[in-house]
Amino acid sequence: MLGLNRKDGVLFLIVVVMVIFAPFILNPFPSDSSLAQFNAGYPDLMQRFLIFGIFAVGFNILFGLTGYLSFGHAAFLGAGSYAGVWMFKLLGMNVLYAITASVLVAGLFALFIGFISLRRSGIYFSILTLAFAQMSYALAYSVLTPITNGETGLQLSQNDPRILEGASAADGSLPVPSLFGLETRATHTLDLGAWSFDFNAGYYICGVIMILAFYLSIRIFRSPFGMMLRAVKSNQQRMNYTGLNPRPYTLAAFVISGMFAGLAGGLMVSMDPLAGAERMLWTRSGEVVLMTILGGAGTLIGPVLGAGFIKYFENIFSRINDQVLHQWFAFLPDGFENAMVFLVHPFVGKGWHLTLGILFMLVVIFLPGGLVEGGQRIGRLFRRKKKTDQAAGTAQGQNTPAE
Repeated sequence: MLGLNRKDGVLFLIVVVMVIFAPFILNPFPSDSSLAQFNAGYPDLMQRFLIFGIFAVGFNILFGLTGYLSFGHAAFLGAGSYAGVWMFKLLGMNVLYAITASVLVAGLFALFIGFISLRRSGIYFSILTLAFAQMSYALAYSVLTPITNGETGLQLSQNDPRILEGASAADGSLPVPSLFGLETRATHTLDLGAWSFDFNAGYYICGVIMILAFYLSIRIFRSPFGMMLRAVKSNQQRMNYTGLNPRPYTLAAFVISGMFAGLAGGLMVSMDPLAGAERMLWTRSGEVVLMTILGGAGTLIGPVLGAGFIKYFENIFSRINDQVLHQWFAFLPDGFENAMVFLVHPFVGKGWHLTLGILFMLVVIFLPGGLVEGGQRIGRLFRRKKKTDQAAGTAQGQNTPAE
């Protein structure tokens, strides 16, 4: 199917089904339920799941295949965001303008940074990419203010030329991003009893691009190019001895990874046309590293799972405050209720980073392969149990005397 083997085809179908039915999957609790706060099926968050999934999938092509750990990928995310907003300002509000420019600008930027940084490997490569990202942040924040609008951020205005579509909407307001007339913010709400599901145009635009990006990632992983990248990770010195120069391959992986990051930046501004220098901060680069390792570096679906996991914690788990905790423990006597709230409080709300850090530490210690390894272990456990049951049934059949 689509040039994929059976295993990759099944994995691809799982991702497609998850993207299509996410509004249902992410809203398991009724709207009036006390557990509705754990629902994540609203458009803004679902878009973030997909966008950062693309970001992590692209980063995994570099880190998961070659072993080169970049701490500067946020620079390409920010460059793609700025390029996208400029396309909205200069050409028009079609998201294709923004996405195309974001990918191209991020690719050229990655080519420049990769050409210099890949002269070194290991920790020196990581430090170089971090330095470039911080330089990019400083330039965007201050020196390049005419292009980036500094700390205020680059955004749309009434004076933008938008030479292909006009400066403003028919009612004089700022236009919104769209795809051939379909506005990204257009949302249809479906009410089924106590459940409410939102179907957002912007989400499904991101979903289609996410599916294409994931398919491209699979083809890269299974291609001869992907095998060469694995060889770089396995033993680069041995490649040199055979006469193969690994630098063109690592540079190509770095550029492709940067283009994925630029694509994510372009989708960000396609959903909300605002670009700021904070997207280039080292913390954003560290976030995609966490996503990839948490989900499973070097696996296909791992970065997607890691991105969804972290963004869920950031947007859902962080909203649990003391009022919610008191509702949870209201069945306890007052003294015990207050004690439980006191104990749990540091791990939720503003302290969600603490919980995420503990979970990340546990995953690194007990599941070096990330969430994917955890799923594989559970699968092997069930298969082993099934085989044991089958063997026991066979033995029982053999011991039963024939009639």
